[in-house]
Amino acid sequence: MRSVKVFVAGHKGMVGSALIRLLKKKKKFKILTIDKKKLNLINQADVQKFFKKNRFDQVYLSAAKVGGIYANNIFPGEFIYQNIMIQANVINSAFTTGVKKLLFLGSSCIYPKNANQPIKESELLSGKLEPTNEPYAVAKIAGLKLCESYNRQYGKSHGIDYRCVMPTNLYGPGDNYHPKNSHVIPGLINRFHHAKKMKKPNVTVWGTGNPRREFLFVDDMAEASIFINDLDKAVYDKLTKPLVKHINIGSGKDFKIKHLAKIIKDVVGYRGKIIFNPSMPDGMPRKLLNSKLIHKLGWKPKTNLKKGLAKTYEDFLKFKKK
Repeated sequence: MRSVKVFVAGHKGMVGSALIRLLKKKKKFKILTIDKKKLNLINQADVQKFFKKNRFDQVYLSAAKVGGIYANNIFPGEFIYQNIMIQANVINSAFTTGVKKLLFLGSSCIYPKNANQPIKESELLSGKLEPTNEPYAVAKIAGLKLCESYNRQYGKSHGIDYRCVMPTNLYGPGDNYHPKNSHVIPGLINRFHHAKKMKKPNVTVWGTGNPRREFLFVDDMAEASIFINDLDKAVYDKLTKPLVKHINIGSGKDFKIKHLAKIIKDVVGYRGKIIFNPSMPDGMPRKLLNSKLIHKLGWKPKTNLKKGLAKTYEDFLKFKKK
């Protein structure tokens, strides 16, 4: 039996590396990756050439330019342009070279700022986006709609099956620990670790601490992605609609940023005080995904928040030693 040839785009990122770890455990896959220095996914001609040469069976599209509130505010042009180009090039090259199965990983920021909570898949495009990450969200919506549109136009004629999953806030090994350009969990881990090392009396956290966020350990996300990609097409089509083809991936639980900061403080072993700065943006007041579709199918995350944060801090300490 021939191995299934799989391309993981963004294999060095947090999600991509988790996908690689899990796919390697399954004997049926022959996994191919390529370094960004050898292939820039923004370059259309090079991406097309790469796909023509390799003729993949499946693609996992996890490549993206990502960052937290600070990075999204400072580099909006880069976020919208680079993500749209990466997605368009990979999805179209997959289609033109005969790739039948593709999984696109989006982001929960695609949903409106004031979406009904928990957020159902049908809330997409029902209202205005959160301004602090609108360019990134628009790019992700474009990627989702590109998959959706190709399915509608070419699904029957070419036998393609391009699926989309919308993960909640992810964290875990391989995250970006930059003190300013990172998401909330790696950013706080970095800040508390630095304060512990420098014996600082307090750590300042952006915003009021009242917004609620849901978090999912990245290895759980990788497992959910492969689970959805392997689902029988009839089952997937029954769960989704032609114009709402994506599936949310979340834990079903959310926490106040205040609570999150307290857990990270304990995991790191920092003994000082936490100070919240209400003059800095909070972002969406709440962002909890309705993940009933995938939970109904029998998938549930295995890693609780404290255990996941402990594993992430271990990874951070290894990162600091490099």
